[in-house]
Amino acid sequence: MRVSIPHQLGKDEVRRRLKGRSHEIASRIPGGMAEVTTGWPSEDRMTMQIAMMGQQLAGTVDIEERELVFQFELPAALSFIEPMIEGAIRQQGEKLLAPPGN
Repeated sequence: MRVSIPHQLGKDEVRRRLKGRSHEIASRIPGGMAEVTTGWPSEDRMTMQIAMMGQQLAGTVDIEERELVFQFELPAALSFIEPMIEGAIRQQGEKLLAPPGN
């Protein structure tokens, strides 16, 4: 699954906001029962490991010039809710990019 979120912030600002808010990601997943681990293998890629409802999701978030790209491989057990997951990623991704205090 690939979800891109357009932005006009510049890579440095996107990186700053993501690094400053990555600790909030677990609290933004509906249900509040997810464990999220993030890492930065390069300055423009954040990795995510999400454990929820007995499932493991692994994905990446790539910072590009004009968009933020989330990519996840969904387990077959969650594929039926892909549209809901995509909507949540889009909504929460936009909040991660919002100015501080929003």
